[in-house]
Amino acid sequence: MDLLKNSEKVIVIKVDAEGKTLKEYLFDQDISTRLFRKLFKQKNIYVNGKNVRMEHVLKNGDLISILIEDEKENSTPEPMDLHIIYEDYDILVLNKQPYVVVHPTKSHQQNTISNGLSYYFKSNGINRKIRFVNRLDMNTSGILIVAKSAFAHQQMALQFERNQVEKKYIAVVDGVVRKDEDIIELPVGREEEGSIKKVVTEDGKNAITKYRVLERYEAATLLDVQIFTGKSHQIRVHLNHIGHPIIGDSLYNRTSDIIGRQALHSYYMKIKLPRDKREMEFKAPIPEDIQNLIDSLKVSKL
Repeated sequence: MDLLKNSEKVIVIKVDAEGKTLKEYLFDQDISTRLFRKLFKQKNIYVNGKNVRMEHVLKNGDLISILIEDEKENSTPEPMDLHIIYEDYDILVLNKQPYVVVHPTKSHQQNTISNGLSYYFKSNGINRKIRFVNRLDMNTSGILIVAKSAFAHQQMALQFERNQVEKKYIAVVDGVVRKDEDIIELPVGREEEGSIKKVVTEDGKNAITKYRVLERYEAATLLDVQIFTGKSHQIRVHLNHIGHPIIGDSLYNRTSDIIGRQALHSYYMKIKLPRDKREMEFKAPIPEDIQNLIDSLKVSKL
């Protein structure tokens, strides 16, 4: 099939085993049951250029081709200055700016990252739906990963679920953190039903946060924070719990005269690309407002 020669729309997997069925082999390649059934039903899985039964027995050296169909994105397109760090056939990595909502909500129907990406996709002939792999709060800046297909999203989501993604943040917190580094392993859950605020609670979900002191000031500390789980508000809750809430965090601390949001930025992420499994590192520079906060605090450096 000529269609299968289009590398952008086709994922090719070379079989390196003998005697496994198509279904078994793709499960071994971390293709989920749900995705396999969807692709098989759409007749988008080929072995050596032909559609075969899911119980077809593979031979060493066979070529499995997975066709990625064009899709239509329904978000309203709006021009936006997107800070793109990296892009390939499968994913797009952004440096999300502060004060921007990732996807439309009841209170934010416009000027979201989804709107901006919809415009970018349409302008560049990218016929794909927008699938966010990770999320950032409106007032948190930094690395945001978008998958361009169900295959890419499933492969990336699996890495996050297995805690195989290395995620690091910069945070500026109130008070002088005495320990040079520490690990906070405490469950995080809702404060009360219907509340957006989270707390450390026995019936919460397991969350692990590691921090390292980068610089101490008179009444604040600059931290490098790594998370090993991805619970909502995890960093904000954990740092608040140990008595060092993030500066400018109006939900867990108080507003600041120097910065108009929480001083939290996702600056580093290491992942494996969904198609060829190559390790990639992405970095997002410290934004101007957090740098201004750091500069003002350096005047009172200990």
